[in-house]
Amino acid sequence: MKYAAALIALSIAATTATAATAQTASGPAPVPPAAPATPAGGAKFTLDTPLADIVADPAGKAVIDKDLPGLTSLEQFDTFKGASLNQVVPFSNGALTPEKLAQVAADLAAIK
Repeated sequence: MKYAAALIALSIAATTATAATAQTASGPAPVPPAAPATPAGGAKFTLDTPLADIVADPAGKAVIDKDLPGLTSLEQFDTFKGASLNQVVPFSNGALTPEKLAQVAADLAAIK
């Protein structure tokens, strides 16, 4: 996938904002399931909205900057901004946890 190198950078950025994901002797931790994509109430953005669309809106960018600090300032952001957070999850090496995605989804749902 053309986003692979940039998504590795996303993993690094997300990991520095949270505690490192524990690794087992048998290999990397399994990828957690994604949080629900569609919040109730007809929200403007979901976890399936391309990141470029979210950050083009000041309120959406504020959510991403708060919940995933450093993501939009990554040098590689332009290479994966066409992807949604749900598309990025498999490449985040566990950095985008269900809890983190749930927080982003809740904060995005508040934007009308």
